[in-house]
Parts: sequence; structure tokens; C-alpha cells
Amino acid sequence: MNVVAPLPFSLAALRLDAEAETRRIAAALREQVLQRFRKRGAVVGLSGGIDSSATAALCVEAFGAKRVLGIFMPEKDSDPESLRLGKLVAEKLGISTVTEDIHGVLAASGCYARRDAAIRSVVPEYGPGWTCKVVLDEDMRARGYNLSTLVVGAPDGTQQRKRLPHDAYLAIIAAANMKQRTRKQMEYYHADRLNYAVAGTPNRLEYDQGFFVKNGDGAADVKPIAHLYKTQVYQLAEHLGVPAEIRQRPPTTDTWSMPQSQEEYYFSVDHRTMDLCLYALENGVPAPDAAAACGLSLADVEAVWKDIAAKRKVAAYLGAPPLTVDA
Repeated sequence: MNVVAPLPFSLAALRLDAEAETRRIAAALREQVLQRFRKRGAVVGLSGGIDSSATAALCVEAFGAKRVLGIFMPEKDSDPESLRLGKLVAEKLGISTVTEDIHGVLAASGCYARRDAAIRSVVPEYGPGWTCKVVLDEDMRARGYNLSTLVVGAPDGTQQRKRLPHDAYLAIIAAANMKQRTRKQMEYYHADRLNYAVAGTPNRLEYDQGFFVKNGDGAADVKPIAHLYKTQVYQLAEHLGVPAEIRQRPPTTDTWSMPQSQEEYYFSVDHRTMDLCLYALENGVPAPDAAAACGLSLADVEAVWKDIAAKRKVAAYLGAPPLTVDA
């Protein structure tokens, strides 16, 4: 008997039957939203990114374009490209949209003032005309743990990098999280007035690793792509006809006034590498095979796995429902 050697572990392990998966998700959405929740359609916050675009397209598959509302929620730090690309996908899908500029709400609630005060505790000269972002101090694989650094840009174009004390880091992130919670408030306003459900947009990496804000972008009635690796979301988006310009755009946070990738802020490695490492960990793929597929050393893969375990502890709190004394 001829024995065929198994193919080496690779990104092919994440290959989807996109057509079948689209049908499955659309059927689940109809059961959850129309039957279980007795809602008429879905609201989706559109960021111009791959996840919200794919989620909106899946909602159109489930309910039809006339029962999906896209919401644009820019603020003063938003990249104008996000709004342009969000409008591009909405036009392609044929869905109605509304624009809610949340800058005024954020200013009134002190979002920017609170953030800037925390930044000035580290960079006293920070003020009007400056830009900022928070990044991982360096490649997580170098040490196996994460430290955060504040990057600020002066009006003259010069930049500074400052290691963030823990209290300043918490204050800056707490202020930034107000953006996600304000956006979710807008989504639920429109969902309530239309008797729609709110469709969340986290993919499996974000859902598993806690890359979302509790009661912000982590809040939703349904999360149709939370079981899909980011690589699979891209496959589904291509099948669903999401414009190539969106599919080719690198994932960003679009939270800070300086451009920032998701790797800089949270994951340390690109989404394809994270997908492979997470899949390997969840499916018992030996570390040497995972390392070969990712182009990493064995120590690198073990460091990523260690980081996954640490972030899952954070995600457990972020995804937990409110606790009561009696079950």
C-alpha cells in the first residue's frame, strides 16, 4: 500500500469554502436576528476596514440591502480614508447609511482633554498641533512580554518616544476607549429606532485575544465573523465582492492621530502569522511545524504562544457578562 506523506502545515489549513460559509453565516443571522431576537435587520458600524465591510456584506446576504444600515462615526483623529472607504463599500452593497460625527460628544465628555493631560504627565510640552499613538515598546518576540511606548509628533515634524508609566498608560487607554463606547451608543440608538440588531465586527483573533473595548466595540447582539481567522475574513470578503481597495488596505486601529498598525499596538506580528500560530496552538500542531510555516524560530513561536495565553486572560474579563450573586 502506498502511503502518502501528509502535507506540511501551512496557511492552506485556513482555506475556506467561502460560498458555503457565506450561506451558513447568513442562515445563522436570520435565525438569531429575525426569529430569536424578533428584529427586522441589522446596524453595522462601518470603519472602511475588512472586518466591518465583510460583516455588512454578510448582513446583506442575510436580510437584503434594504434592511441593513451602515453608520459612519468619524472624529477629529480619524483617518479620512476610513470614511471614504466606508462609503465605497456601502455604495457597492447598496445599503443606506448615516454619518454621526462624534467629535463633539467626545470633546464634551473630556475624551481628548483627559488623554492629553495623561500624555503631558510624560511629555509636558504636548499640546495643540501635536499627534500621538501608543505602540508596543519593541517586537514582543525579543523578550516574550510587552511594554508600551508613547510616540508623539511635534508640529515641526520631530518625534519623541517615551516609555509609559503604568498609571499614564491606563489613563491614556481609558480616554481612547471612550471613542469605542461612544460609537456603540450611536449604533444602539439607530438599532433601537429601527428595531434592528447591532452586528459586531470582531474576528477570531480579536475575539480570542481581547482586542476590543468592553461595552464598546465588544458590545453587539450578533458577532457573525468571531469564529473566523483574519485570513478567512479576507477570503470571505473577496467572495462577497468587498472592493479590492479595502481588501488590500493594511489593518489599522484608526484610534490615534498618528498612523498606526494593529501589530504596533497589540499583536506584535502580522495577522497571517498570528492566524497560523493561533491555529497551530488550538489544533495541536507541533511547534517546529508552526515555526516552519510562519518563518519563525522555535523560540519565536513559543513566545507568541506565551503571549496568546496572557492575552486570553485579559479577554476573559473583557468578554465576561456582568456577575450576579446568584446564578
